[in-house]
Amino acid sequence: MAVVRVPGSKSTTARALFLSACADGRSTLGYPLVSDDTEAFADRLGALGFGVRRSADEWSVDGSASGPPAGEADVYCRDSGTTARFLPALAAAGRGTYRFDASAQMRRRPVGPVVEALRALGARVRYLGAEGHLPIEVASDGLEGGTVGMDAGLSSQFLTALLMVGPLTRRGLRIEITDLVSEPYVEMTLALMREFGAVVRRDGMRFDVEPTGYRAREHAVEPDASTSSYFFAAAALTGQRVTVPGLGTESLQGDIKFAEVLRAMGADVEIGRDVVTVAGTGRLRGIDVNMRDISDTMPTLAAIAPFADGPVRITDVHNTRVKECDRLDACAENLRRLGVPVAEGRDWIEIAPAAPRPAVIACRDDHRIAMSFSVTAIRAPGLELDNPGCVRKTFPEFHDALAGLRARWGADVGDGNR
Repeated sequence: MAVVRVPGSKSTTARALFLSACADGRSTLGYPLVSDDTEAFADRLGALGFGVRRSADEWSVDGSASGPPAGEADVYCRDSGTTARFLPALAAAGRGTYRFDASAQMRRRPVGPVVEALRALGARVRYLGAEGHLPIEVASDGLEGGTVGMDAGLSSQFLTALLMVGPLTRRGLRIEITDLVSEPYVEMTLALMREFGAVVRRDGMRFDVEPTGYRAREHAVEPDASTSSYFFAAAALTGQRVTVPGLGTESLQGDIKFAEVLRAMGADVEIGRDVVTVAGTGRLRGIDVNMRDISDTMPTLAAIAPFADGPVRITDVHNTRVKECDRLDACAENLRRLGVPVAEGRDWIEIAPAAPRPAVIACRDDHRIAMSFSVTAIRAPGLELDNPGCVRKTFPEFHDALAGLRARWGADVGDGNR
């Protein structure tokens, strides 16, 4: 058995940083993810005037219940979607003027639903470039609260940003949504908000948040379930066995359900309270699976699909078209480069069994494309990545970790045998 120590959850780290910034006093995060995305978030909290201290295993934030201590700031969000979508909401809870911009990649991704919601709550937000996208300017003297509508069908991050700022409003907040994708991420948000002292209730597509503020606290960040998917997929693909400690039935992350997808394909899966083990059986079955709630793992499944004994059809993943890249299109293009028959539609992809041929994978500067097709490469000699370094966004040591795993498994990992 190979045990893999997966770094902390990106989603949890970003949310815990936000909530820590909202709580009077010092909060401490144990074992946060250290990557481009989370460092961008922490750095930009500093630009907004929050005190942030970082060591190898612990980050701390000196929070403020009245919003950013700085009255004015220019906030560059790099490639980070959580930074670009969460921090404008935090800025709107303060008193000042704040400008947000990001990389060309992040400028292409939408922020419109957050902007419209903040405007409805009284913040003065204007676009400094293309409508619906960064750069933007947020001017505010705090948020009164009230009722606001939102479509969260493209990204749950829009709803999460609004939920997390709710306890800082003067009258509380009611959010009525018309659509929702990646629902487990919202449940993660609600659980973390409650852990930091918020009172929030959900009734179907309506959320009520009391104006309670937050309490400073200590929080241990669990391993990243999305990152774990690559190691679980590698085990299922090779007939080997891998264990990730720190995840299990108590996990806040919905992407742990990817292990259940592998079980449906024929892998042996054990999910304990705080450990997950996946073992390949020498066979991967074709599958038809809706991945709306775990769409960040769609590329992982697409990357191992050619080795199944029947077609793999993945549905209800339109939102993956507005991630770091159009991930549905990226998966289809790269599989075709490998000689794998693929069909795709607006929100689905179907992949036929095939023996991949040598090819260069176009990563499109997307960490998930690079990591997913690195798993394909275990059984596809001659596969290369055009930008292997883009994994630093969430897991700078990914390639070393995967190579170490393969070394522990030995020479037989290339043919799917134990």
